[in-house]
Amino acid sequence: MSDQVKVKVRNLTKCFGDLKVLDNISFDINKGDFVCIVGPTGCGKTTFLNLLVKLIEPTEGQILIDGEPADPQKHNLSFVFQEPSAFPWLTVEQNIRFGLETKKVEEKVIKQRTDEILEILGLEKARNAYPHELSTSTEQRIVIGRSFALHPDLLLMDEPYGQMDIKMRYYLEDEVIKLWQATGSTVIFITHNVEEAVYLSNKCLILSQKPTTVKEELKIELPRPRDIASEEFIRLREYVTSQIKWW
Repeated sequence: MSDQVKVKVRNLTKCFGDLKVLDNISFDINKGDFVCIVGPTGCGKTTFLNLLVKLIEPTEGQILIDGEPADPQKHNLSFVFQEPSAFPWLTVEQNIRFGLETKKVEEKVIKQRTDEILEILGLEKARNAYPHELSTSTEQRIVIGRSFALHPDLLLMDEPYGQMDIKMRYYLEDEVIKLWQATGSTVIFITHNVEEAVYLSNKCLILSQKPTTVKEELKIELPRPRDIASEEFIRLREYVTSQIKWW
């Protein structure tokens, strides 16, 4: 983490016809931050990601990455969705390498990063296996590893553990933290799970009901690995929950 601003959002507004979804939103995300965005169901969390990758255009305002308008063709953005999306015709290793090969990265760098990711995720023994031979949670680890291998300017994660049980969710969250710490990537993580937000983030953006504003930017300065049973963790979890619940 640093004091260098990576993402600057200014006066961002999005309307669909007469429906105002995002209402004059402004915030900064620093380089190396792990930011979780939480809020009521349907408040516009995914709409914000769609604006960031220019699937849709804002009604007003702007999103800047490194001081320039966000542009997937210029900036190295990577996505992890809720549904596992490993390429079924490629092995684990080939999946990890895919984005780097597409960007024509030097083979020496590809091998180094691929081996590093496989080691961090404990996938060395499965490197020649295909996704259909592995569990759903392992497939999601492949997708996460593939995204981090790119050392993206910005990694966007949209409820990637929504269908996992609690035990597997915590396991995958720990894997993401390892990769984030190893690569120094900047992560924006969308979740409706407050405990997950407090467990993962160093900053939590709490959104309001529609028309959506940023109700609070909350720093999470708990030591890692985080103890979900500690008094401070429980206090923060209950506080974020109350901020979402009461307007």
